Amino acid sequence: MTYDVKIANRALLDLKLIYEYIANALMEPLIAEKQYSRIEKAAYSLAHMPERFRRYEKEPWRSRNLRVMPVDNYIVFYIADNENETVTVIRIMYDRRNTEKELDDMARQDNCEQH
Repeated sequence: MTYDVKIANRALLDLKLIYEYIANALMEPLIAEKQYSRIEKAAYSLAHMPERFRRYEKEPWRSRNLRVMPVDNYIVFYIADNENETVTVIRIMYDRRNTEKELDDMARQDNCEQH
């Protein structure tokens, strides 16, 4: 079974910022391109067996089937929807960031937008 992989706008922004940081702040445009490509390739590889990576343990994310895929020094956060055979990449973060806080902030924003 092949899943349809979608990359959310926030994850696209994350990927763009990662690229810009490496290319501009670190002045390594070739490394930035390679890193961008590795993350993008890994994200699209989720079309096959998306549940091969561990589930995020904290709520509300665990019940949403949020999963965590490491790619070099980055983490791809995604939700696998088995019923609709889709994978949605919601965030891409540097692994030393406070990912729990970032996800909590995102959950709070979602709750505010729904009310």
